[in-house]
Amino acid sequence: MVEVLKTGFCDTIQDLGRIGYQAYGVPFSGAMDFYSASLANRILGNDNNAAVIESVMFGPKLRFSIATEICITGAYMNPMLNSEVVKHNVPISVEKGDVLQFGKLEYGFRVYVAVLGGFMTEEKMNSRSMYSAITSKLKLSKGDTLECLSKTSINHKPLSSVKINKKHFSHNEFEVFKGPEFNQLSKQQQDLLFDNTLTISKDSNRMAYQFEDRITHELGGIITSLVLPGTVQLTPSGQLLILMRDCQTTGGYPRILQLTESSINRLSQQIFGKKIRFKCII
Repeated sequence: MVEVLKTGFCDTIQDLGRIGYQAYGVPFSGAMDFYSASLANRILGNDNNAAVIESVMFGPKLRFSIATEICITGAYMNPMLNSEVVKHNVPISVEKGDVLQFGKLEYGFRVYVAVLGGFMTEEKMNSRSMYSAITSKLKLSKGDTLECLSKTSINHKPLSSVKINKKHFSHNEFEVFKGPEFNQLSKQQQDLLFDNTLTISKDSNRMAYQFEDRITHELGGIITSLVLPGTVQLTPSGQLLILMRDCQTTGGYPRILQLTESSINRLSQQIFGKKIRFKCII
């Protein structure tokens, strides 16, 4: 078991999300950065879909009541095991009574903690990803206990450490496809999307990333249509919304762009106030 001694800004359990329930209005959910979450699981030899802890800006304080193995990926927050700094992207042996905590954020925005075999938390609709009105909790709380496997419960060979391309956290250019309503924009409006930087708003969250900038337009709404994580909507006020993992399944705003999967992962690691730009790949 793992006990949550202290929570960070927002700590949740996530896997790769709920697939096949969107027709009923259920969001995909799942880890905001699939790349980092899956990497932690692969390093431990877990299934890619094993549940991990996702933390934003600063991480939780955890105490282990069993001996197991963990892996930390994503944003770098100076992780410490029993007050000793530990590495990212490597298997870490944890003993009964050990305490994991985090320090100052140095780069990125979301950190992931995987445990051998994955966290065995509540499962709903074939996923352990926390989401309001589906799972009993929206995020982790102080005093929560999370079931996991001991290192003697599973046949496992630790893998080598992995060198990460820091551009995953620092590169400010994000690849997009043209959305269904892109051509309703004027040439000048289209050029504005790609010739200027956009500043990420502090109002961004797991549902959508928002921007401080506006694009003046006269587009009307559309008949409510399908949307996905990575869909870029343009509101009547000219605000751009990039839908993220917890987004709704349909929407009535023009869908002018669609981020690639790798761009969704990288965007989730961008901190508020960061400037980004779009690059059209088709």
